[in-house]
Amino acid sequence: MRPIRSILAVAVAALSTACTHDSFTPNITSVAGDYHLQSLTTTDVGGPRDWVALGATLTLSLAPNGTTSGRLFMPGAGSRGGDVDVDMAGIWTLAVATVEFEPSFDTLLRDVTFIASENRLVGDHAYGGSGVSVRIVLTK
Repeated sequence: MRPIRSILAVAVAALSTACTHDSFTPNITSVAGDYHLQSLTTTDVGGPRDWVALGATLTLSLAPNGTTSGRLFMPGAGSRGGDVDVDMAGIWTLAVATVEFEPSFDTLLRDVTFIASENRLVGDHAYGGSGVSVRIVLTK
C-alpha cells in the first residue's frame, strides 16, 4: 500500500508545485537540516487532540547522507497511558517534493508522507477504516 500512497503523494506534490509561483525546489541540500515540531494533531472518534499543547516535542535532524537523528516525546501517548519517548535515528528519503521517514522505532512518522516546502515539512495521514488521522508540521 505504501508505494501507491507514495505515487499519489508525488503526483499531488508535483501538481502543487506546478500551480504555485514558489521558487523553492526541494533537493537533498535544501531539505536537510534541523526541524522542530510546530504542530501535531491527531483526530479520532473523541475529536481532535493537540499534542503540542499536551507537551509533545520532536526534534529531527535530516543529514544530507539520508540519516536522521532526534527525539520524539509524547506524554501519555504510549500503551496504558505511558509516555512515548523515542530516539528518531533512522533514514529519510526525498522524491520530488515528498519526504518519508523510516525511524528505527515504529512511530507515527513512519506512516506519514511529508510535503517539503522552504524550511517546512507538512504531513497528513488517515488510517483507513479507523477514523484516525494525524497532521504534523515541522519547521527549521
